[in-house]
Amino acid sequence: MWFGLTGRNASGKTTVVDWLVENGYYSTSCSDSIRAHLRSKGVEINRENLIEGGRELRATHGPGILAEMLRDEHSETPNLVIDSIRTPAEVEALRIRPDFRLIEIRASREVRWERLQSRGRSGDPADWETFVAQEESELKAKDDSGQALIATAEMADIVIINDGDSEELRASLELLLRPAES
Repeated sequence: MWFGLTGRNASGKTTVVDWLVENGYYSTSCSDSIRAHLRSKGVEINRENLIEGGRELRATHGPGILAEMLRDEHSETPNLVIDSIRTPAEVEALRIRPDFRLIEIRASREVRWERLQSRGRSGDPADWETFVAQEESELKAKDDSGQALIATAEMADIVIINDGDSEELRASLELLLRPAES
């Protein structure tokens, strides 16, 4: 089974990835394709450069390129989780696989702001206004090379509401991999 993750900043995607890895999944990210591209050009890897590098790759090679690169690279990987899916074209590129499911991790803006403040990641916005402005810029694409989190989330096969703590999220995830009862 392949799972793709989409969701807004600090929604809990990393916790889901960590849980799936603990349960035998290999982890990769659309951002990994961008990081490789930035490294090849000698560009610093930070949030702004990742966003711009993603736009550049999509504009040059098509809107699904990041997912296409991962899909081809991991074609023999049976259990894979792909983080940072941010465009409908990336979802379409992965839906070629019949075992692909897109999961949206959803949390309120206020909860995500609190998480962001407590995690202290480099590059995270330091004030509410910047946080909101960054988020708004990622919600709708101006063209095929931009991020489109709203349209991508609308394609989700599974939606997990994550306004609680990490233990509540992990309990929800247990249901995801539980074998169907006969």
